[in-house]
Amino acid sequence: MTPKLFHFSRVGVLLGVLMLLNGCDPSINFYGSFFPAWIWCLTLGIGFTILLRFVFAALRLERHLGPLIVVYLCLALLLSCIAWLVLFKT
Repeated sequence: MTPKLFHFSRVGVLLGVLMLLNGCDPSINFYGSFFPAWIWCLTLGIGFTILLRFVFAALRLERHLGPLIVVYLCLALLLSCIAWLVLFKT
């Protein structure tokens, strides 16, 4: 009985901390509207992934990659995180 109760209390504490930190992401003023910074980073990551897809196809490297959906999703995530670190590191 106590392990389940302990598990639920840890989940409750984690959810409480996440709710308190919910408004801590940076926002960017874009023509009077505030957008969360992660939207811009995700857009940059997807854009650079599309550009790299054309580079891979032009160099004929794409056929040597693994499952393309996994490769491009991971590449988009990697480039989004790099964009976050470059633009918003504090």
